[in-house]
Amino acid sequence: MALTSQIKTIAVIGAGQMGSGIAQVAAQAGFQVIICDNRSEGLNKAVLGIEKSLAKLFEKGKIDEHPPAILGRIKKTTQLSDLVSADFIIEAIHENEALKKEIFSQLDKIMPAHVTFASNTSSLPITRLASATSRPQQFIGMHFMNPVPIMGLVEIIRGHSTSNETYEITKLLSEKMGKVTVCSQDYPGFIVNRILMPMINEAFYTLMEGIANAEDIDAGMKLGTNQPMGPLTLADFIGLDTCYAIMKVLHDGLGDSKYRPCPLLKKYVDAGHFGKKTGQGVYKY
Repeated sequence: MALTSQIKTIAVIGAGQMGSGIAQVAAQAGFQVIICDNRSEGLNKAVLGIEKSLAKLFEKGKIDEHPPAILGRIKKTTQLSDLVSADFIIEAIHENEALKKEIFSQLDKIMPAHVTFASNTSSLPITRLASATSRPQQFIGMHFMNPVPIMGLVEIIRGHSTSNETYEITKLLSEKMGKVTVCSQDYPGFIVNRILMPMINEAFYTLMEGIANAEDIDAGMKLGTNQPMGPLTLADFIGLDTCYAIMKVLHDGLGDSKYRPCPLLKKYVDAGHFGKKTGQGVYKY
């Protein structure tokens, strides 16, 4: 059965930066989208952000369809029960395993048996999240990169019981959204964060030990390894709280001291300096 005949409506749980970005690319791809968040103000902010993003893309000639037509395919709700008409669920709330499991447990009771569940988690075990449902074979990781409308990758993570059909549907769905996919098995950090986060963590050790200042660390990596931005700047954009949480997942899940979160990274997080989103991280914004 063709993908488009299987999936017509995509539900996105979470109206933050990732959720709104996923909703946008799904609507751009022609799907009906329902974006769900328990905060009405969050939903309104997400739709305004999508509207601005689409206007910029249209102005630059990156999309052909007029933004109002794309926006017309996006509906908002604060109730999980309103998602019953969706064919595919993508969860994109913050990295809280207990809360994700609670949401998926509720959805499992609401949604028809054929509906696939995907989590946009950047590090939490897909197999454990799937255990909160009665459909682990229809549960998968679908890790978009930030900012979603710009970044070209979706990292697909297969849980212990994920079926081949679920993987193929998710791959085709990602490609229809204009993304390239890579596939990871369900180990801490998957592919991208297993490699990226230890580099960022080591940059914090380099800063903490006084080997160089932040500007020189970033300039050295940016110009010396041809990265678009240095690791400390990147950490500020990702969110230092998110980086710290992922390092803890790597350290706990793999049990190797090389994944120990840098004490300086923890200090920034303890101070509430999460990066660009709070106006203060390694740098001021």
